[in-house]
Amino acid sequence: MTEKNQEKRLAAERSLQYVHDGMCLGLGSGSTAAIMLELLGQRVRDGLRVRGVPTSITSRDLAQREGIPLIDFHQVSQLDLTIDGADEVDPKLNLIKGGGGALLREKIVASLSRHVVIIVDSHKQVPQLGAFPLPVEVIQFAWKPLAERLAGLGGKPVLRLGKDGLPYRTDEENYILDCAFGPIDDPVALAACLDAMPGVVDHGLFIGFHPTVIVGRGDDTIVI
Repeated sequence: MTEKNQEKRLAAERSLQYVHDGMCLGLGSGSTAAIMLELLGQRVRDGLRVRGVPTSITSRDLAQREGIPLIDFHQVSQLDLTIDGADEVDPKLNLIKGGGGALLREKIVASLSRHVVIIVDSHKQVPQLGAFPLPVEVIQFAWKPLAERLAGLGGKPVLRLGKDGLPYRTDEENYILDCAFGPIDDPVALAACLDAMPGVVDHGLFIGFHPTVIVGRGDDTIVI
């Protein structure tokens, strides 16, 4: 196992300390969240009673394979806890998410959770957001003019492509523009600017969620 994968597993294992019997959980997406889902599935098979709302089709399929009972927002309006990953975490616990393309559902689920736990390896902890290109989810209809507007903000947008070479489509059938802003001096201001742009469905800046962040570092974990 590589050091990075070991750190992911340690963070995922530590996150399950926040899971208690009877909880409704938000089930994150991405490689670290996938490890968490496998570990959670084992606990469910050992008798833990939880229900989960997945943040993507991929996490839904994995949760089903692991035997984790699933629900949707027709059955519950608020979640006790969401466990998810991130692409970057800064010292103020602002996040960039969306490298896996599930940012819209991830943000909705996080917003409807009483507590958010973010699990990352040590490489995701950064002094300032922006080295990772910021995913911006846009409607297909207007992706080109929106790309031009984002370029005007300094974002250097690139239309994300799938493995087939065609434009990647999210679970909600939108496109993603990966925007290389570089160091983001004011994530709050940038988030507000993107939120106000018609045609932008959402973006990967997660601001103000006040998560608990678990960082796998070497052979240990750090809780922030």
